[in-house]
Formats: sequence, C-alpha cells, structure tokens
Amino acid sequence: MLLAFAMAGCAAKGPEMQTVEKVDLERFMGPWYVIANIPTFLEKDAYNAVETYSLNDDGTIATRFTFRKGGFDGDAKEYNPKGFVLDEDTNARWGMRFVWPVKADYRIVYLDDDYTQTIIGRQDRDYVWIMARTPEISDSDYDELVSFVESLGYDTSKLQRVPQSW
Repeated sequence: MLLAFAMAGCAAKGPEMQTVEKVDLERFMGPWYVIANIPTFLEKDAYNAVETYSLNDDGTIATRFTFRKGGFDGDAKEYNPKGFVLDEDTNARWGMRFVWPVKADYRIVYLDDDYTQTIIGRQDRDYVWIMARTPEISDSDYDELVSFVESLGYDTSKLQRVPQSW
C-alpha cells in the first residue's frame, strides 16, 4: 500500500463499497501479514509483507509496511504512511497519507469476529489486500476471502499470493 496507491485516480467505480459496521481500533492495531493483494507497482515481487498499525496520541494511525523485494533474502523495504480515521462512527474508512496532502481511500471491508483476518479495499476497486494475523491461512479461508473480494466487484485474476516464510 504505497505511493501508487496514494496517487491512484479518484474516479469511483461501481456501487459504493460498504465497510464493516464497526472496528475496535485498539484490537485492529498490531501486525497484519499480507496474504494476497492486487499490488501497487511498488509491491510487485514482495515477500514477507507485513503491515503494522499503532495508534498515535492524536488519534492518527502510525503505519509501518515492510517487505523483502524479489525474494526472502531480498532488500528490506519500509514505508510509513499515516492513517486518518474518516468515519468515526465505524472506524472502518480511513484516509492513508503517503504524500501530503493526499489521503488515499482505505476501507476495512471485511473483518472476522476475532480480528484475525481482514480485507482492505478501495472504492476504485484497483487495489485490495487480504491480511491475517498469521503468515498463512487455510486454503478454505483463502478461497472464502477471494470470493468475498470478487463479490465487491474486483477482477480476482489480478490477485496475487504474497510469499511468506518466517
């Protein structure tokens, strides 16, 4: 979820993408392994991708996105956008700032009850991220999450698994 994500076009595609009803921000914080995504150009060929969130005192969200480029022993990369909760009723729609003053669309569109699997989408349906608290999920869970992504109007042929090895 990088600069290309931030700079992507603003035209909405399809019906309004609904978020989950409510996100407990404290529970959502911490590390999330990227299981699969429709990657931005900077995320292509990413290995061991992890997005970690922490609440700042001012209510913004510090984000640390790390991965290895090109292989498990590839160059370590790190990006640190800042999240802003835009819908305080649900805490599920954020603006993610990579470059001032742009706040890219970031929507928590799926979150399981125990906060172990999530899907982050965008209204434009250009990028999506399937993430989990563990580096691997079952094939059945993966298939269900991919079906959910498809139900949102995404072209799932563009979805790529992110290699994880810890």
